[in-house]
Amino acid sequence: MKAEGYERFGKSIREVEVQWDIDDNKCAHCADKPCISSCPIDAVYLDPNGNIRLRDSCFGCVLCRNSCPYDAIYMETKIAEPIKENVPNINKALCRSCGACVLNCKTGAIHLKSEGSDTFSEIDEDKCMRCGYCYRVCPTDAIKYGEILPRTVKGGKAIVVNHKKCIGCMTCTRVCPSKGSILISETLKLPYINPGYCARCEECMHACPSTAIKFSSRKRAYAEYRKIRTSDTISEIVDKDISVLSHNISRIDRIISDLAIQFSNELDEQCESEVEPDDFNDFKCSLELKFNASDVIIKKFEDITGSNYSIAEFNNIIDSFPPKRRIFVDEFRCVGCGECINVCPVEGAIYLDYPAPVHITNKCVYCAKCVEACRFDYITLLEESFESEDDKIYYISSEIHEPREGTLEISNIVCQGCGVCVNICPTDALKLNDSDHIDFTEDNCIYCRECEYLCPVKAIQITLNTSKQL
Repeated sequence: MKAEGYERFGKSIREVEVQWDIDDNKCAHCADKPCISSCPIDAVYLDPNGNIRLRDSCFGCVLCRNSCPYDAIYMETKIAEPIKENVPNINKALCRSCGACVLNCKTGAIHLKSEGSDTFSEIDEDKCMRCGYCYRVCPTDAIKYGEILPRTVKGGKAIVVNHKKCIGCMTCTRVCPSKGSILISETLKLPYINPGYCARCEECMHACPSTAIKFSSRKRAYAEYRKIRTSDTISEIVDKDISVLSHNISRIDRIISDLAIQFSNELDEQCESEVEPDDFNDFKCSLELKFNASDVIIKKFEDITGSNYSIAEFNNIIDSFPPKRRIFVDEFRCVGCGECINVCPVEGAIYLDYPAPVHITNKCVYCAKCVEACRFDYITLLEESFESEDDKIYYISSEIHEPREGTLEISNIVCQGCGVCVNICPTDALKLNDSDHIDFTEDNCIYCRECEYLCPVKAIQITLNTSKQL
């Protein structure tokens, strides 16, 4: 029986991790698809290719697996230990030793303690039953309780971290008395503050050696907090088991790749006179067509995951998705002159096979040097990508005419010296020096942007020269 009006509300209080995989070859033999009707929350569905897939709302009840007559569904469910509230945390800077918590504690777990001239409340963890009553009676908000369901300090200013000044020493995380207030961003590798937990005791502000912590408006603090949390969404996936990572990334990649292919095929089928882009740019090195794809992308993700999304939630995902490139040689017209081979910066990417024309292998990095060198315009390089702009997501189809030009900047402050960019660079434009910093040789760079997309901390920024044709 289906659950009427089922809707997924955020994260369950007890973590459930579901790993699944489907053997499409076995599944193809099944005509009835009993797994779909067996799911109580409509998490099982048929994708556009007719294959069975599971939405993110799946909580691992394994009913679909049990109903599969061909044993095509693999599913493993891991349920974490029940979450228990931590003992309330008392901020000594805010405590006025009024005794309200001591008088109202039902188990006698709180007592007043003196250290020098300071008197404050202290909690005996063995006696505390974590009822939260002390939190409710404290007149100065000195007691923080409820890390699962946080209670916020209302009104006034909030404390934020200025990441331009932050040196990543993590001193603030060590001195903060309020558990859960200061978190470490997976993408920035720097601390940031959750305004919902922060008691504004100013301990971190006084301890910060670079004066990066300051007061700000609560509205701005919450906006900054949500922005960082959104950026960390993908990085949180990375922290999970590698099989879960591969599966989830492949799903996101498959959705966006399928949409890119769909848009590309629609363009290929249309006559040039029928194409009506939302924007058109004739740059020096490329001809660019832009199409508003916001509605299509949102609907696709909602159909797959069963959740509602806004454009803002996709900006970081879309901007981090690398463009898809394709290169073609007109085999019927190519004369096999070999000019393209002479200029190719990657050994083995292009070769001659007489009497056939040139062949381009999967070693190609799509630098467009061969396109520029071909005197007969028999080589075509296409680039398909998505770009977020304000409240819209655009599908961009570009025909590249010549090598890209631009600037590459490396932040030595953010860079961790992991060497990922050095290993992926096809032209040895990047080198790791003895100081674990990256040296950049501009003359070797073809601005393929592979290093920018693969950098785990976003330390590399490439700005392409998009000057218009005269």
